[in-house]
Amino acid sequence: MTRPLIASLFALSVAVPPSPALAQEQALSLQLDSLAQVETACRLTFVARNGFGSDLAALVVEAVAFDAEGGIAQISLLDLGALPSGSLRVRQFDLAGTACDGIGSVLINGVQRCEGADSCDSALSVSSRAGVELMK
Repeated sequence: MTRPLIASLFALSVAVPPSPALAQEQALSLQLDSLAQVETACRLTFVARNGFGSDLAALVVEAVAFDAEGGIAQISLLDLGALPSGSLRVRQFDLAGTACDGIGSVLINGVQRCEGADSCDSALSVSSRAGVELMK
């Protein structure tokens, strides 16, 4: 009696599409973790997570830092490098000549390079825990 029940539950679990939470968990995410003043540069620390089923050989995003009034403070390409499947990577980038307390928000303006996946731009989700908004 239990074997047919187990077989039915298994068949049902295979037939049901993944939940949105599971699909989101498999996406590419970028979190702004912190900002720190290092001499005349503002150091941005990011945590990147590759939830794709394959490695990314390269990931480069364009980031735009806005000042507190919403004006563009700096535009930079952030080379996140290789991201193995299922991995977390921490990357730091220095924005030369930029005071951290002058940054109001950061925009990920798009994915410039993505090797290893077809849809990095649409799969990318962003968040911030740094007290500065990270947008996409």
